Amino acid sequence: MARRAPGWPATLRDGPVEVRPLALTDAVAWRRIRTESADWLVPWEATAPGRPAPRRPSLLAFGATWWRLRRQAAGGAALPFTVTYDGELAGQVTVGGVSRSGAGSAYVGYWVDAALAGRGIIPTALALVVDHCFGPVGLNRLEANIRPENVASRRVVDKLGFALAGTRQRFLYIDGDWRDHLCYVVAREEVPEGMVARWHARRDQPA
Repeated sequence: MARRAPGWPATLRDGPVEVRPLALTDAVAWRRIRTESADWLVPWEATAPGRPAPRRPSLLAFGATWWRLRRQAAGGAALPFTVTYDGELAGQVTVGGVSRSGAGSAYVGYWVDAALAGRGIIPTALALVVDHCFGPVGLNRLEANIRPENVASRRVVDKLGFALAGTRQRFLYIDGDWRDHLCYVVAREEVPEGMVARWHARRDQPA
C-alpha cells in the first residue's frame, strides 16, 4: 500500500461550505468561474516575468495544474483544496510549501468566485483548513502573503485573527512587476479553541 502524506486526502465541512481535494471533474466549473471572475482574480495572480495571467484558462492548463498539485500532495508538500458552497464549486484554498521538519510551517493561498464574495465562504474554508493543518497535518505555523492593495483578501485573514508580521519586499511577480506583500501569520498555540470556533464566535458577534 502506498504511503500517504499526513492529513491527506481530507474532506472538511462547516454548514454549506466544504473543502475537499481538487479533482479533474472540477475542470469545467473551474474554467467557467476563472473566466467570469477574471477582472476580480487576475490582478492578484503571480506569473513568470513577462507572462500575463490568462483571462480565459484552458482545460489543458487546468489538467497541468491538477497533475502538478496532485504530485505535490502525494509527496506531502501541498494540500490543494477545492471549496464548494451548497455543493457547487466556489473557489480554492491551497496549502503550499509544507515543511514538517524543524519549521513545521506552510503558506496558504485562496480565491473565491466573484459572484459569491462577501458570504463568508473563504473565511469558513480557511478556518477549516487551519484547524486541519494544526491537527492531522501536524503543522505549527501558517502564513498568508497578500498585496497591500488586495483589501478583500486581507479582510479574510483579519476576520480570522492572523497577525501582521511584516512586509516581504518585491516578493512575487504580479501584473508586470515584482510586488511587495504583507505577511500574515498564525501559530497553533494562538488558537487553542480552534480556528473554526474562533470564526463562529467573531461572526456571531453583534455588529
